[in-house]
Amino acid sequence: MSYQQQYQRWLRADALSPEERAQLLAMADDPAQIEDRFFSMLEFGTAGLRGIMGVGLRRMNLHVIRHATQAFAQVILAEGPAAASQGVAICYDCRLHSQEFAQAAAAVMAANGIPVRLFEAMRPTPELSFAVREYGCVAGLNVTASHNPPEYNGYKVYWSDGAQLPPHHAAAIAQEMARLDVFDDVKTMPYDQALAQGKITLMGKETDEKFLAQVLDQINDKQAVAQVADTFTMVYTPFHGTGYQQIPYVLGQLGIQRLHCVPEQMVIDGSFPTVASPNPETPESFALAQKLAKEVGAQFILGSDPDADRVAIQVRDKDGQYVQISGNQTGVLLLDYLIGAKQRAGTMPAHPVALKSLVTTNMARAVAEANGVTCYDTFTGFKFMAEKKNQLEQAGQGHVIFSYEESIGYMIGDYVRDKDAVTASLLLTEMAAWYACQGMTLLDALEALYQKYGYYGEQTVNLVMPGLEGMAQMKAIMAALRQSPPTQIAGTAVTCQRDYQSGQERQTASGESRTMELVGSNVLSWTLADGTTIVVRPSGTEPKIKVYVLTTGADGAQCRERVDRYAAWAQTLKDLAR
Repeated sequence: MSYQQQYQRWLRADALSPEERAQLLAMADDPAQIEDRFFSMLEFGTAGLRGIMGVGLRRMNLHVIRHATQAFAQVILAEGPAAASQGVAICYDCRLHSQEFAQAAAAVMAANGIPVRLFEAMRPTPELSFAVREYGCVAGLNVTASHNPPEYNGYKVYWSDGAQLPPHHAAAIAQEMARLDVFDDVKTMPYDQALAQGKITLMGKETDEKFLAQVLDQINDKQAVAQVADTFTMVYTPFHGTGYQQIPYVLGQLGIQRLHCVPEQMVIDGSFPTVASPNPETPESFALAQKLAKEVGAQFILGSDPDADRVAIQVRDKDGQYVQISGNQTGVLLLDYLIGAKQRAGTMPAHPVALKSLVTTNMARAVAEANGVTCYDTFTGFKFMAEKKNQLEQAGQGHVIFSYEESIGYMIGDYVRDKDAVTASLLLTEMAAWYACQGMTLLDALEALYQKYGYYGEQTVNLVMPGLEGMAQMKAIMAALRQSPPTQIAGTAVTCQRDYQSGQERQTASGESRTMELVGSNVLSWTLADGTTIVVRPSGTEPKIKVYVLTTGADGAQCRERVDRYAAWAQTLKDLAR
């Protein structure tokens, strides 16, 4: 069916509200808009669905949510009656329409005979992962677009281990979506009826208490916090999102007495009125937090994204300015701190393991291995880290103490299988207070780690390519890099090239090839003669190609020079699509 035929079909659909039909009629003379909304469905991948809200097959709306949920229900039902009877857990964040979408998904599951546990109000993403595991659910889903701009929403899907879906289950849902009609093949029922009949059970305080007890069990050194409680001052912002209750609570339980929350951003609002983007990775998002920090004399700022699975930090420098510590650097600091804290507390497990994505700094491996901790790389995505954690621990080959990605995501403990800003916020604050006891800021601590483990530098270059044309450009770039792999990058020879789609690694000088353990993802990587690694991959959630520069050097200046040079080369990759 062509995009114009899809458009006409939607116009005639009885399921549309008058407001939705009016939106479609308003674009009748705009074929480019019609094509953008109807040329295909939103692609269901390992990260689920994510897109701009609006009417259309390629937008996030009630009809697409119900369609995806029917497909998900089919995959669950195919597991058999016993699996389906375990039910699903459903969560949602602060975004516009998130509650409405979550209730619609719950009604579809209920109509398919699958019991639902739905949070009574918005909750952090890690609590959904916890609930799936705690209640023995067969699966879970979360209506959230994480840190994307306000016009976006999304649909994350989880399996029984509490991790986001592995590729084969995601592919099964995508196949069902292709098979099922978006209107005719969806089973649903009134939400209130499903609730009254007990097909939907609401979760609330009792689940919060179980989750938060696990979080607080991760505290390593409450005494260190107590020593600086009178002087250690910090600021927290949830960016209008789901961290607004639980993160201040756990920090209070840790013993933080001088905690100041940004009042404007403690207000729940899915339009995110006080920031250009609710992404804590963006230093500019912290403007209000910095203003408050200066007023109260805070040494430390912490911010969680709207669904509270990611967290970023800023630290006051010697000039009184607040400096953002990158996700790569934050993870290295936290890994080193956790190793030391567990050793001091006598809680380090036998055969400790750290996990990182292959686009995360190689400094993490240096820190881990220098301290007797085994380090493994995984593909980007905490579902892969969860899979590796489960595999290692079930085989008795190690106990994972920490997993992280450079994009400010951290997983600690055994009760979740996803990024967890609630636990990470607790431990990052404990770490900052512990260093304050030593008379050091986290900037001082980071410099000390560089001197101990060597200097490393990283940068991610985002090549944004929106729309249908952008999809074609991204495919063209990846195809060109495979067809003619670079032998040198910005004047430095390539010594090794890796294609993680085929799983092949090739040494440039000898031509020798081997099969890698990691295989099956659209990722390319090159190791250069100066020790730099460059990784290229299309984003799984946004219309962009991401180029990661991971380098090392004799000092910070050399690292910065290399990062700048290779980042400039990355910008030229767009030319390959012409």
